[in-house]
Order: sequence, then C-alpha cells, then structure tokens
Amino acid sequence: MQAGLAEIQKNIAILTRLTEPLQILDKRRKQIIATVYPRLATHNARRLAGKYCNRIPAALRNATFEEARETALLVVMKEKYGAAD
Repeated sequence: MQAGLAEIQKNIAILTRLTEPLQILDKRRKQIIATVYPRLATHNARRLAGKYCNRIPAALRNATFEEARETALLVVMKEKYGAAD
C-alpha cells in the first residue's frame, strides 16, 4: 500500500487503520520516504531483524559498533594498499 504525504495529512485515519505496511512517497522526487508498519505487527519487525544474526562472524557478535567499524576499515585498507602487518 502506498500513499503520498498530502493524502496522509488529509486523512490521518489511514495510519490508525493500518493492516499492512504503508510506504510513504514523495511524489515530486518519486522516492519512498518511509515505510510504516501496523502497530500490532511490530513483533514481526523484531523477528525479521534477527533473521540474519547467524551470518555475523562469531568474533563480531559481541563487538561494539566502533570495534566492528575499525575491523572493517582495517580489512578494506589491507585489500586496497596491501598487507602492512
């Protein structure tokens, strides 16, 4: 289901009666601005977010964002400029 910002502003009941995800469009730029999920289906979003957790390397599962970012940057630098260890 898709709706423009003007449609939502005119009829806010669209948001209160959601039964499926709603994509909000910017019709001038022809871009999707946001996706709004029904209130009762938030548990589905949590379940989907964990779908790929097993694909994360074991060394990075408990790492902070900064540690994971630093590790990724080191790998990219080694690929680009060669191993400097």
